[in-house]
Amino acid sequence: MSPNIRTLTRRADFLAANRGLRIARPGFVLLANANGGQGQRFGITVTKKIGNAVVRNRMKRRFRALIREILPLHGLADTDHVLIGRENGIERDFAALRAELVAALTRARDGKGDPPRRPRARR
Repeated sequence: MSPNIRTLTRRADFLAANRGLRIARPGFVLLANANGGQGQRFGITVTKKIGNAVVRNRMKRRFRALIREILPLHGLADTDHVLIGRENGIERDFAALRAELVAALTRARDGKGDPPRRPRARR
């Protein structure tokens, strides 16, 4: 990892990122939220719906490789970036994932997020 890119570890940071821009792509969802001058930070989330531990870890390794390569060049300054894995992300070609991440970061830079999701029903 680049020394100026840090990893999100606290749940509160992930929840805060969820209040920012949301850009959905076939392989992942990108959340981008300004963090008040704490530099570029990233986080990765892959739920159990995606597959077993082997599949989830493979997807996280692919995301980390993408972040290492693309975030220093195209990432937003002083922003938390969270990648959420989607079901067909593990089969996607790495070049396709790379192009999707660059496009998603460009949309985030332009402030063009997807419309907000409907609120979840209360239990």
